[in-house]
Amino acid sequence: MTFRSQCLASSRFGRTSGLLFAVLVLAACSGSGNANGDTASHSAVAAAQAAGTAGHPAEISQGEEIELKDFAVAGEYTVFDFMSEYCPPCKQIAPWMNRLHAERDGVTVVKVDINRPGVRGIDWKSPVASQFGLSSIPHFKVLDAEGNLVAEGDRAWEMLVAWLEELPTPAEPGQG
Repeated sequence: MTFRSQCLASSRFGRTSGLLFAVLVLAACSGSGNANGDTASHSAVAAAQAAGTAGHPAEISQGEEIELKDFAVAGEYTVFDFMSEYCPPCKQIAPWMNRLHAERDGVTVVKVDINRPGVRGIDWKSPVASQFGLSSIPHFKVLDAEGNLVAEGDRAWEMLVAWLEELPTPAEPGQG
């Protein structure tokens, strides 16, 4: 079963749920809302954290501006996943990004948290959201092994889906 069919099979509504998901991505995580809360500036997460932990991508930024090349992994594709804990579609795809990071050789996923500490809701006014002109999330940028931007947005998503489809199908519960 492919990644696409797994996504559809996991839903009772098939194509309708796929369309609904696309609408939710655009509506729920678009830049039309306001973030509330404390917007005190904090420094970026230490570069050491960018290495991530076994099987889990690193999470960087906390809303601060970043240089993607500073977190790119030499000799591998690096996927930058711009996200927020307040974005339901970001949470929905997180297990797939974790799997890609853990199982796909030559690919590292780095999550870029657009929220500054203390901000509730998606922080569209954060320095990193402004830096990259983000108007919706999740948003992806893919750098190649030499650190060059090779895909962004929809093109990057299609690249990620293709990589996920190449992974072996996980065993169904109770099999194996």
